[in-house]
Amino acid sequence: MNLGFLGLQFSFGLQQGNMGPIYSYLGANEAQLPLLSLAGPITGLLVQPLIGALSDRTAGRWGRRTPYFLVGAVLCALGLFLMPLSSSVLMAASLLWLLDAGNNITMEPYRAYVSDRLNPNQRQTGFLSQSAFTGLAQMLAFLTPSILVGVGMNQDWVDAHGIPYTVRVVFTLGAVLSLATILWSVWRVPELPLTAQERAHIEAAPKGFGAALAEIADAIRTMPVAMRKLGLMSLFQWSAMSGYWLYVTYSIARTVYHTADAHSSAFHSAVLTNGEMAAFYNGISFVTAFAMVPLVRRIGPGPLHALCLMAGGLGMLALPHIADKALLFVPAVGVGLAWGSIMGNPYAILTNSIPPARTGVYMGIFNMMIVIPMLLFAVVMSELDLGFIKLGLGVYAHVLHSDPGNMLSLCGGLLIAAALSVLWVREGRPQALRLAEAAAGA
Repeated sequence: MNLGFLGLQFSFGLQQGNMGPIYSYLGANEAQLPLLSLAGPITGLLVQPLIGALSDRTAGRWGRRTPYFLVGAVLCALGLFLMPLSSSVLMAASLLWLLDAGNNITMEPYRAYVSDRLNPNQRQTGFLSQSAFTGLAQMLAFLTPSILVGVGMNQDWVDAHGIPYTVRVVFTLGAVLSLATILWSVWRVPELPLTAQERAHIEAAPKGFGAALAEIADAIRTMPVAMRKLGLMSLFQWSAMSGYWLYVTYSIARTVYHTADAHSSAFHSAVLTNGEMAAFYNGISFVTAFAMVPLVRRIGPGPLHALCLMAGGLGMLALPHIADKALLFVPAVGVGLAWGSIMGNPYAILTNSIPPARTGVYMGIFNMMIVIPMLLFAVVMSELDLGFIKLGLGVYAHVLHSDPGNMLSLCGGLLIAAALSVLWVREGRPQALRLAEAAAGA
């Protein structure tokens, strides 16, 4: 199962490390980056809940989740292959919509599949192992360009549009890897056959997009308390990660390589350095995700997640003040702890508080709690003049003074706020502690 998830997350890693620079190579300025990256949050907002509700109601010969795995994998591979061939900002932005649609069609069923295949007492381990493979996949995605340069490719060898050929090679590898691993995963780990009760429930449920939308609306109205509380944590957590992914390369370019010119060799070095640092923190998340398994059983996913988010917030606060490449890897440890926890512990809290029959739709709605903060972040931070209309509030330019270091400091503060807010979610604590708290309250 996790091998297919590795291919999917390799695609996400390529986006995180390269979309900002690709836009810059094609002529976009830094203040425009959040709005140009809206494809991810908007497709996630629209696609994942809908796919979740539809997959919960699917009972065909190919299974509940498999049809969505396959369609998403093809779209993802196509988007990855074409992206480095972009000749304009508009073309790159359009292809990002295709790529993110494919990623989101595949992502939601993979989350639900863990719950489908595992018993409740196994899900914490299941989601943390999925988090580990996220770290491994993104580590490989971020590190591959530096490996290509290390074996002889020129980092300054660019096409007519300024996009390095290292980007073209690694995106082509990503297209092959994502499609091949997802197909292998589907073949080697077929879905469990539906029980008679499950099949009867699906057959009795209304079909079609209208029924799926009604299901989403009803699920939101009856959302479990734990899931509602996780919404505040998600607001801070994903706003912080959005800003970090978009602007960390630009911060490194200024503090370590003393450049703001996206077409300079020094900026190419900053992109590679960010890839190496991101590979390192994803390696940290890969290792620590397994180490978290006994800890989460002892103290619960909520308090553990709070500790990891705090470490990540402190790391982001430190990054803009570091001018030596080697020292960048110290705060990256904290970012790695946070990322490893983000991809596992909130899902462990969530799946133990939602009804199994609605796993798909609630996974989709939980993704809305990821993409809405990213959408708000884009509108608040960015500024895009289309001539006939201006989009965004322009906080990055007018309040943060177009300084990526100020952005990273803000992201660090937001991650610390997320750490404090997750402690409000009692359902993420061990049962014995929850019972003691309830007795004390009584």
